[in-house]
Amino acid sequence: MTGEPEPRLSKTQRHERIVAELRAAPTLRVAQLAAELGVSTETVRRDLDELGERGLISRTYGGAVRPLTSEPAIRERHAMMVEERQRIATATVRLIRPREVVLIGAGATTVHVARRMAADCRDITAITHSFGAATVLSSNPTITVIMTPGRYDAMEGCLLGPETTAFLAGYHANRAILGATGLTVDGPCDASPLAAAVYRAMLERAAFTMIVADHRKFDQRAVAIYGRWAEIGALVTDREPQAPLGDALARGGVEVIVADRRSAPAQGSEA
Repeated sequence: MTGEPEPRLSKTQRHERIVAELRAAPTLRVAQLAAELGVSTETVRRDLDELGERGLISRTYGGAVRPLTSEPAIRERHAMMVEERQRIATATVRLIRPREVVLIGAGATTVHVARRMAADCRDITAITHSFGAATVLSSNPTITVIMTPGRYDAMEGCLLGPETTAFLAGYHANRAILGATGLTVDGPCDASPLAAAVYRAMLERAAFTMIVADHRKFDQRAVAIYGRWAEIGALVTDREPQAPLGDALARGGVEVIVADRRSAPAQGSEA
């Protein structure tokens, strides 16, 4: 009814709103957020401190800025955009054929792809540096899983470093399936230069490279660009990219595959 006060947002809702606001504007001020959220400046400061500790924002004096090089830990990302990632995974796995060799990069979306591969694929070889991907793939006895060596990154649940890239140089693959922290007109990029080096090595060893990423990654910049769009075969995502990113993909000859809701697993299937 008109005139009734709006319900107060929960802390989780405030955090989601703050992160969403930073996607639209590069900087936010405490006073501005307090007025928009209908809470005290002390509450906003606590919210910003918590989001900064989680790596979702960069805290500044008097506010926050959009982080350039940070991303939530893999454990947090697994609980985000689950429906969208399931749709992306289903659309991706439809393209994989028996007896292919598939390189799989680390990340929340690629683990969803690996889980769908375990359910739907047969007689393939998967090479990965991701413990999460290897674990779910191993449930299918017809999939041969090869793990790379390297130094363990606990935040990402994967192996990285020169041993990893050197190992990958000894293989040829039909396709690479890679995630990204961000997708810009310059190409896919990652918050970790070490991870980006592994993705680059996978891209170079594959005949065809697919990027799997939801729409939140559009126009997000991270420190390390690991490929150019002319080197990428396809982007599997949940929304059609708009200009200027969409124009860059078209110039690079990238096939954009938008997974619609019919690509989601049936209710009650493995997520």
